[in-house]
Amino acid sequence: MRKKKRSLVDSEQLFMMLIGTFLLAFTYYHINFQNHLSEGGFVGLSLLGKYLFDFPPALTALVLDIPVFIVALFLKGRKFLMNTLIASIAFSGFYELCDRFSPFQLDLQNNLMIAAVLSGIFTGIGAGVVLRAGGATGGDDILSLVVSQLTGLKIGTVFIVLDAIVLLISLVYMPVLETMYTIVAVLIAGKVITWTVNYGKAAEPKLRVPYAVKEKTVRA
Repeated sequence: MRKKKRSLVDSEQLFMMLIGTFLLAFTYYHINFQNHLSEGGFVGLSLLGKYLFDFPPALTALVLDIPVFIVALFLKGRKFLMNTLIASIAFSGFYELCDRFSPFQLDLQNNLMIAAVLSGIFTGIGAGVVLRAGGATGGDDILSLVVSQLTGLKIGTVFIVLDAIVLLISLVYMPVLETMYTIVAVLIAGKVITWTVNYGKAAEPKLRVPYAVKEKTVRA
C-alpha cells in the first residue's frame, strides 16, 4: 500500500502564519505607517536605495530577496521556502486590505513612545508566530533566522542588529525623532520575537552547513 504523500504546508502551520501575518500587517499599517515610524530590514534598504540612487523600491526588494530565498532553499528546505512564500503573500494581502478598507485611525503622533512600544510588542508577536510556524515574512526575516542558527545568537538579537544598522544609515534622509522611536520599537520587537519563538521549546542547535557546501568553501 502506498504511503500518503505529506503536504508541504499543514493546516495548523497555515493558521498560525495567517494570524501572525495579519497581526504584522495590522500593526505596520495602523501604527507604523499612520504614525510615520521608519522602516528597518529590506524595506528600509529599498527606501534608502530610492532616496540615494532613485532605484524602484519594489525592484530593490526583489533583488535583495531572491538570493536569500535561494540560500534558504538549500539550508532550510522546500517546506520552509513554501511557508515563507505563503506568509509573504498573506502579509501583502492583509496590508492591502488594511490600506483599502480599514476604518481605524490610530493617531499617536503626540505619543510616539506609546506607538513604539505597541509596534514592538505586536510586530514581535506577529513575526515570532510566523517563525514558530516554520516560515518567514521576507528575505530579511530569513537572513536573521539563518544568521541566528549559524552563530548561535538569539534570533531577536540578530533582528535588532540588522534593523538598527539599516535605521541608522537611513538617518541620511529620515527624520531623527521618528527613526529613534523606531529603534525603540525594534529593540522591543527583538526581545518579543525571541520569547515568542522559544517559549516552551528546547534551545535550537546551530544550523549545520551541508558537507558539500562546506568543502567548496574550504577549497575556495
